[in-house]
Amino acid sequence: MSSRAFITGISGLELSAAEREFIRGERPWGFILFKRNIDTPAQVASLVEQLREAVGVAGAPVLIDQEGGRVARLGPPHWPVYPPGAAFGALYDIDPALGLAAARLSSRLIAADLIDLGITVDCLPLADVPVAGADAVIGNRAYGTEPAKVAAIARAVTEGLVQGGVLPVLKHIPGHGRATADSHFGLPTVDTSRDELNRTDFAAFLPLADLPMAMTAHVVFSALDPAQPATTSATIINQVIRGVIGFQGLLMSDDVSMNALAGTIAERTRAIVNAGCDMVLHCNGKLDEMRDVARETPELTGEALARAKRALASRRQPQPLDRPAARAELDALINRVGTA
Repeated sequence: MSSRAFITGISGLELSAAEREFIRGERPWGFILFKRNIDTPAQVASLVEQLREAVGVAGAPVLIDQEGGRVARLGPPHWPVYPPGAAFGALYDIDPALGLAAARLSSRLIAADLIDLGITVDCLPLADVPVAGADAVIGNRAYGTEPAKVAAIARAVTEGLVQGGVLPVLKHIPGHGRATADSHFGLPTVDTSRDELNRTDFAAFLPLADLPMAMTAHVVFSALDPAQPATTSATIINQVIRGVIGFQGLLMSDDVSMNALAGTIAERTRAIVNAGCDMVLHCNGKLDEMRDVARETPELTGEALARAKRALASRRQPQPLDRPAARAELDALINRVGTA
């Protein structure tokens, strides 16, 4: 069955009749879950099954943002708390091998939580490189301020997810670290020179160009395209994301409903597709907006379809994991930061 080139959220803990009809008719490629969709493990697993049944694709990708720290859609009392990205960076500064081991363990444990529910894609790792004065939207989600360190930890996080049978989504390409506004609420503009961006922000993504999927940044880079954020900029997608960074995987937008983007939902969707994104991401679960996105989104064909197929084909079967032992090891490593 063919799919349309969008990923959709839904409104609540189970599919409404209207949402089920929408999914059956419009055939999104995948789905994304948020806290409004989460109650108990049994409920989440049932919802995942409902989504796949509605679209008629047994392996339809189901995504979630489960980073650890303050970006965690799953949490107590049913799911454990995981460290923010900065904790791995702090441990890395004590001993790089330990920092990488903790990052890998954390994402491996997260993957086990997700697979239990049928969730197969995590919007992780981040390769954003924050700078002084930047908005706190990235903050302690970042692994550090040096591109090589960020890339190394992001790679370890990726390895843990892959070992657990979960596909990673690299974000926010080509970089959100310098943004002085939260793109959920406004459009950030970065006025840094292209040479400096190549040396810092873009450099953190370059070693991760082989990842199967990536999510764009709703950020204007004035030295490259003063009129459009990366998400809707053909210049940035072609010259930087596909060019300088060399990413050839499936490229999805960040949420089309975020206020960084201008125009109606339909206009934003057209701009995302025309700029060269393979997939439009819509997150808020508002059915009228979902319909607008679907109307403006093409069938998934050509190179976009090939990238989507390659991404899904790269998912591995989970490797065995002793969860109590892995969690104890992770906690012991993170505690090293407090005692250093």
